[in-house]
Amino acid sequence: MSDKVPVTVLTGYLGAGKTTLLNRILSEPHGQKYAVIVNEFGEIGIDNDLVVGADEEIFEMNNGCICCTVRGDLVRIIDGLMRRKGKFDAIIVETTGLADPAPVAQTFFMDDNVGRKAKLDAVVTVADAKWLQDRLKDAPEAKNQIAFADVILLNKTDLVEPDALSEVEARIRGINPYAKLHKTERCRIALPEVLGRNAFDLDRIMEIEPEFLGDGTHDHHDHDHDHGHGHAHHHDGGLKHYHDEEMQSVSLKTDQPLDPDKFFPWVQELVQIEGPNILRCKGILSFKNDDQRFVFQGVHMILDGDHQRPWQPGEKRESRIVFIGRKLPMDKIREGFAGCAA
Repeated sequence: MSDKVPVTVLTGYLGAGKTTLLNRILSEPHGQKYAVIVNEFGEIGIDNDLVVGADEEIFEMNNGCICCTVRGDLVRIIDGLMRRKGKFDAIIVETTGLADPAPVAQTFFMDDNVGRKAKLDAVVTVADAKWLQDRLKDAPEAKNQIAFADVILLNKTDLVEPDALSEVEARIRGINPYAKLHKTERCRIALPEVLGRNAFDLDRIMEIEPEFLGDGTHDHHDHDHDHGHGHAHHHDGGLKHYHDEEMQSVSLKTDQPLDPDKFFPWVQELVQIEGPNILRCKGILSFKNDDQRFVFQGVHMILDGDHQRPWQPGEKRESRIVFIGRKLPMDKIREGFAGCAA
């Protein structure tokens, strides 16, 4: 897996600060070579001082990054990048403000040429602390972008009162409890928090969701909620919990080894049937008679997975999966997963 170029998909509503983040990546002397693919070079406002040689589609940046604009086909561009000499460390794809990140993310699974050379590293969503609440009301894409993310930058926090900030944070958690959330001003963030996240590695989730390690399964749909309005708040220790009517997530785990001959047909069938409702799924699996951790992730109906590394001595061999989506049949998913034990 390691020889594939990691790809970061960068998404977020218009004006949330994606361009600021891109300019940061393109100008910081980080010693990495990035290829940045933007939708429309003209409108995105990349700082022109950064551009060295501008032929039609590929621009060199003064810190060794290159930048391309997608007027054509994403696959064609990536293919062209892969052929360039002096390969780069990572690719960043910026999706238009209104775009659903799914088709872009799917490209890295679907196209064989691309899939052989590149792998989806993480979906990073930049959200505007001030306007997100409104966007969640009027724009379904905004909710998709939050649900889809592995990393969320809640940006422009300096423009919002603390109460409003914890409110918007609670809303985000209600939609996606698993993403790594950073509060930023002007997208100031250490780049390793955004790039090279290896989102396949569910250990990242463990950092955020300690309940994940508790007994049994956990999903934040078990909260009893007040049917009078869209979501429930409960207060524990002053922390608001929202629960989003539309989006749910379910996490499953077992320390029994799985049977690959049961697991793969089950998960394939599940995503075929529920695919449109499953935004993301990912997991680390322990198969019987297999010394390697198997990791997979999916976007809608498309799954991709591979052996990652051997289980370490003393490491707890367990399987963990997360599904995030709309109107998921929780019980059916749990039962199906339980039936995959070897």
